Formats: sequence, structure tokens, C-alpha cells
Amino acid sequence: MTNAPPPPSTAAQSARTILTRLHEVMASRANAQGKLNQVVGIIGECLDSEVCSIYLLRDGALELYATRGLKQEAVHVTRLGLGEGLVGTIAEQIETLNLDEAAAHPDFSYRPETGEELFHSFAGVPIIRRERAVGVLCVQHAEPRRYEEIEIETLQTVAMVLSELIANADLVDTAARTDAAAADQSAQRLSGQKLVDGMGAGVAVFHQPRITIEHTVADDVEAERHRVYAAFDKMREQIDRMASQAEFGVGGEHEEVLETYKMFAYDEGWSRRINEAIDSGLTAEAAIERVQQRTRMRMRQIDDPLLRDRMHDLEDLSNRLIRIVSGQMGTAAQMGLRQDSILIARNLGPAELLEYDRRRLKGVVLEEGSLTAHVIIVARAMGVPVIGRVRDVRSSIREGDLLLLDAGAGTVHVRPTPAVQEAFDAKLAISQKRRADLAALRDLPAVTRDGVPIELMINAGLREDVAALDLTGARGIGLFRTEFQFLVSATLPARERQQRLYRDVLDAAGDRPVIFRTVDIGGDKALPYMNVEGGAQEENPAMGWRALRLALDREGLLKVQARALMEAAAGRTLNVMFPMVSEPWEYEAARQLFVGQRAWLASHNKKLPVAIRYGAMLEVPGLVETLDLMLPHLDFLSIGTNDLTQFLFAADRAHPRLAERYDWLSPTVMRYLARVVKIVSGSKVALGVCGEMGGRPLEAMALLGLGIDRLSITPAGVGPVKAMIRSLDLGKLRADMPAILAQPAPDPRGQYRDWAAAHGVDLGD
Repeated sequence: MTNAPPPPSTAAQSARTILTRLHEVMASRANAQGKLNQVVGIIGECLDSEVCSIYLLRDGALELYATRGLKQEAVHVTRLGLGEGLVGTIAEQIETLNLDEAAAHPDFSYRPETGEELFHSFAGVPIIRRERAVGVLCVQHAEPRRYEEIEIETLQTVAMVLSELIANADLVDTAARTDAAAADQSAQRLSGQKLVDGMGAGVAVFHQPRITIEHTVADDVEAERHRVYAAFDKMREQIDRMASQAEFGVGGEHEEVLETYKMFAYDEGWSRRINEAIDSGLTAEAAIERVQQRTRMRMRQIDDPLLRDRMHDLEDLSNRLIRIVSGQMGTAAQMGLRQDSILIARNLGPAELLEYDRRRLKGVVLEEGSLTAHVIIVARAMGVPVIGRVRDVRSSIREGDLLLLDAGAGTVHVRPTPAVQEAFDAKLAISQKRRADLAALRDLPAVTRDGVPIELMINAGLREDVAALDLTGARGIGLFRTEFQFLVSATLPARERQQRLYRDVLDAAGDRPVIFRTVDIGGDKALPYMNVEGGAQEENPAMGWRALRLALDREGLLKVQARALMEAAAGRTLNVMFPMVSEPWEYEAARQLFVGQRAWLASHNKKLPVAIRYGAMLEVPGLVETLDLMLPHLDFLSIGTNDLTQFLFAADRAHPRLAERYDWLSPTVMRYLARVVKIVSGSKVALGVCGEMGGRPLEAMALLGLGIDRLSITPAGVGPVKAMIRSLDLGKLRADMPAILAQPAPDPRGQYRDWAAAHGVDLGD
């Protein structure tokens, strides 16, 4: 944070004027109602607003507590439930509304006793205490207009001061403050999203006690500014120290994650916003919280998962900064874990997770979290199971409660009954025994009972994923997702960085093949530093400007990657695969680009691969119509069952109501794949599957029955699928497959499962 503060902005000056007057009101001897009456008058006058109203949460509803401009007889009479009307929506969503025509909003609710039919424009902000809305501050005008950003910022600043006034006057709804868990001693089962697989048991430990800011109005602005300077310096020292002590060895995606995290810690824009909040008259703690509240509101409006995860990093740093500036540094990590523990947090930053004792940390439960978050990359490397999107954590779990975490099932059992604990222990023991049995298969070949060899490979995307080759005994890497490096980077990775990653992967793989898929970004893997063509939001991103389409339009991106791959594979065979090919010309254009870059490297006397094998992914169903034209130019073809399935059924695979509706084993999918096998058979092209379908024993069995003999799957799936392969009479299955496809049962999954049971196939059930 720079030591030369900018001059206060107009917004800061306006807010400081209001805060000075509010400070006088708070210090006065008037009762709480009298103070609130004065507050709405001051805000209305300073913002030249015809209406200013304060609603407070009382007995579960938002009650009009003070107003200037609405009818006074509505005070303590008008009440709105959470989510009801504009005021209720603001409180429930903890968001700001700024409307030029309030009645046009779908949540508008007219209350005749207020006389508000005279007013058109509306702006409201939540009054937040301990991360929940305890009230709403709003203004209205007769003329339709949107409020300026300066006015909204002033309202948000004033709302922070009101939070302190309301708390000191004991106006916060005590019923709402009651901790439901204090009265509930019963066992509970909470559900969430699997982020990192695994099982763990331990006592609940909250990552950090929430720091309540007691003083919001600054007595000395310069003193507050210097407190923040010192806190920034200390925080940056902590981040630098943690980054240097990360136990991941040399290199790895984790270094890039932490470098991005450090970038936020040194971000001048963030520190400038905190400075501006201090200029408005807030204390250091309140200024940080003020900026943090705006960050949270922005997070709720962001659709892009990667950008949302970056905002989580900033949230993590804000929490750290508040703890430093307030002198309350007692996190669970710093106090030390005394026994096996499950960590509870609303969200978590990567650096914060690194502070914990890995021997005692048995799992993490997040109220938020997502698969692409930086902390999940770190947790996966640490081997810590994580589930996210768990609702009502703070109201359901108490510090010290026994928790049983089953991330694979997406569940956490709170205060489990003896029966639940016994079942969990049994499942854990079975899981451990099963893992031991599967580990014993590591060095055995993936050969069917009747002697047919199957090529079993793994999918990877991070440098450390290559270690799974030795752990699983897989034949090689059938899909290395090169976009992961782009997703965890704050800027477009330079050619040297890409080349270093690819060389490290090839070195670690040794003589085992690695198939590099060229960058598949766009769609649900948008990058903040690469805008959609034309700047427009895509309505159907999965079918939009992504993968090979994007790479061919941004030739420079693909050329850099081509050179990085070829130089990394110098003296070796390079296997490269293009994603989401829709027509033969796209594949040929990408292949020719690589041919051109190879010629360029040769002309500059660069060392080259001894051979380059080219492949394509079959994800777009229409490609099958011209597949015969591509076969002479292909070395291998990989079926990407994830995208292929959603395109076949025109069903978004991420849609919660559609996720389980369409089965991979349905006749539609199986007959389509059988057609692909028939077209490819007899050619020199190696055919495989590299989607999730191949990583499940039952589905993998069906794929082998179709004639596919190369699977690239998640490392965790190698053991179970190999066990299935070694128990399978493939000749018998392939002989029965035409009849199964010709006469599919109403329950196709049951049909394949029955066949497996009748023929002694190990599905791991």
C-alpha cells in the first residue's frame, strides 16, 4: 500500500460530512428511536432525497422503524418478510438495488399505508451485522432516475455506522441471533458438492471466529490510514513466508496459484479502495469491511466461476487484513489442531489452508467453494477431502462436534448416532481394504480373463498428476488437459512457462506415452484475461466460441502452444490432440498450423520431436458424418463422452434437473458409439474413450463390449476398472452385444448389471 494517499474523492467527502453529523447523533443522549429519526433526516438532507427510510429486522420481519418522506403513521406498522418486496429482497439476498422505476421490479410490493405511490426511483442497501442483514436503508425520489455510484457508496458507508448504532441500542432481532444449534443436540446429515474425494472423521473446528467491528467512525483519519499501512506490510510478509514454505517441492501449479494470490495482496486498486473508505471517515477495520461487503455483493453477481474464485481469494485476504489490523490473529491454524479435525469455513484461501497441520487435518467443509477454486487445487495435492456448497453450516454445527465426512458421497454427518458411526467406520474399512486390494493390482496387466489386452491410461492436467502413473500402474496419459495451466494463471502463460510444464510432464512419464490436448478454453472455462469475441455474453457457451474454434481464431495462442510442445518433446514422440473438432477442415487447419511451426523451428535449428502423432476428439455428434474423410489423416481418435452426451441429448450436463436424466448406457449413446466403432474399424486409427464414462466399471465394461480397447480415465478409476477388466470374458460380452443393442431393456443399466452378475464380472459393488 503506497504511503502517499490520494486526495479524498467526492464520494468520500460526502460520506465524511454525513458521518460527522451521525457521530454527533450517536453521542447524543436521545433514545434509539430519536436517534434513528435524526439519522433519516440527515441522510435525506445531505443526499437531497425526498424519502429516506430505515427498516429493522424484528421478530423475523423487516419493520419500518424511521422515515423521512413516507407517512409517519406507517412507522412500526409496515412490515415485510425476508424476500418480500424490494426491502425484503435486499435483506434476503444481501444485495444493493438501484432502480429508476421501483414498481417495474418483479419483487415490488405496494403498501398503501406508506404513501409511497408518489415515488418512482428507489435505492436500498442492506445494514449488515456479523455477515447477515439486520435491516435496510433506502432512499426514494418522485422523479424516475438511477442513483449515482457516489450516492450508493455513501449509503453503504452510512449503513455500516447504522449497524453499530443499532447493535449498541440493542435493536438487533434477538430471536434471529439465537443459535439454533445450541438447542439442537440431535444428529444431522448435511449434503454438499464433492470437491476433493476421500473420507475423514474429526471434531469440528471453525477456521476463524468472526471479528465483529465495534467502532466504525474514525476519530483520526490519518491514524487509521497508518494502521492499514502497517497491516498491509505485515500481511504481505506472511504471504511471502507461506509461499516460500509450501511443501510441494520445486515447481507445480501450486506455485502459480500462490503467485496469483500474492498478486492480490500487492494489488494497488484494492488498497486504494480501502484508502477511499478511510477518507469517508471510517475506522481501518470498518474500511476493510466496507470494501469486503462490496466484494461479496459483486461475487453474487458474477456468473463466471473462475472470476468468482478469484474474488474468493480477495475475500480471504480481506479477512486476514482485518484480523491483523484489529490485533485478533487467533485462527484455528495458529492456535494449532489438538486432535483429528474437520475444518469449517464459509470459504478458504489457498494460503490459509497451507497453515494447517496436515497430520491432524482430516477434511474441510465449505459453505461455498467450487471445483475450480485455487484452494481445491492445493487441497487435492495435500490429500485433504473437501465438500462445498453445504448450507446452514453455522446453524447446524458447533465447535467440537464430531463430524464424519464422506466427500465421495457429498455428505457430512454431524453428531452421528452410534449406528451411523458404525456404518461409517465399516465403509471406511471397506474403502481402505478395497484400496489395498486394488493397489495390489498395480503391477498386473489390464488383460481380460480371455487374454485380450486393454490399454488403460489416465487423464491429467497438473504437473503432480503424473505421479499417479506409478501409483496406479497405468499405461500412460491418454489426456493431458493443457488448459489447467491457463486457468490458474493470472495472465496468459508465456511460451517458456508452457514449455517447462510440458517437458516436466514428459520427463516424469519416462517412456510412457502422453497425449497433450491443445488448450480447451472458453465456454465454462472462461479466462478473465481473454474476452469473448465481440465482448458479448454467450447464451450457449458450451456450443459457443471455445476449444479449437477459439484457438483457430487466436492463431497466436495455438502457435505459441505448438512451439512449446515441440520444443518440450525434442528427441521424443509428441502426441497432440485437438478438442471439439466439428468438421474435417478444422482438424486439418490445426494440423497444418503445427506443421508450419515445425518447419519454423527446423529453420531456426531447434531440436524437434522424432515424430508427431495427431489426433482429434469426437465430441460434436455431427463429426461422425464426415469421419471417413478424416481417417486417412488421423493417428488416433478419442471419444469425449462428457460433451458428446450433452450434445446428443441437447441437455446441459451442469443443469441440476438434467444431470441424472440421461444415462450413458441408454440405447441412444450406445448405438451411436457402436456406429463410430464400425466406421473406424479396419483403419490404422487407434480408437479410445477419454471421458468420465470410461472411469466407471459398469460403463467401461459396456464400452469394451462395443469394441473399444483404450480407456483414459481419472487415476482413482484405474484400480476398479482394472479389476473389472481382469474378471471379464470379453469374447462372450462382444458376442452378446448385438442382441443387447437390438433389444434394449426399459432399464438399460439394469440390463448390463444383470449380464455382469451372471458372468462373474467384478464391478466393485
